[in-house]
Amino acid sequence: MWSNYAFNKPMSLFNVSPEKEKGLSERMERLGVTEEDLRETFVRSSGPGGQKVNKTSSCVQLVHMPSGLSVKCQQSRSQALNRFMARRLLLDRIERIKRGAVDAERQQAEKIRRQKRRRSRRAKEKTLKLKHMQAEKKSLRSKTSVPTE
Repeated sequence: MWSNYAFNKPMSLFNVSPEKEKGLSERMERLGVTEEDLRETFVRSSGPGGQKVNKTSSCVQLVHMPSGLSVKCQQSRSQALNRFMARRLLLDRIERIKRGAVDAERQQAEKIRRQKRRRSRRAKEKTLKLKHMQAEKKSLRSKTSVPTE
C-alpha cells in the first residue's frame, strides 16, 4: 500500500523541486564550485517573523573559501529554502566576478556618488563667475536702440 508513496521519492536537500536542484548543481559544476569549497553557518534571522524567527536559526551564511566571498540569506523562514537561495546568490556573485561586471558596477556607483556629492565653495564660486560672464556676453548681444529725433 505504501510502496509507491513518498518513501520512494529521492529526498530533496533544499526542499525545492528536483529540476531546480539539478539546475543549481549543474551551475555549480560549470563555475567550478564544489560543496567542499563552501563553509555554511546558520544564524538567527532578524526582521519580521515574530517568535518563529527569534527561536530558530533559519538565516544561512555561506562563505566560498577559495575566493573569500560571503553571502547571507534570510529571505524565507525556511532554513532549507534559504540554503538553496544562498547558493544561488553566491553563484551569481562568482559569475559576475568572472565576467568582470563587478568592476563596472562599482565604477557606476562611484560615478553616481560623485554626481550627488556637494560642490565645494570654490567650485560654486567658479560656476557663479562663469554664469555672470555668460550673462554679460548675452547682454552685449542685445540690440541697442538707436535714438530717434
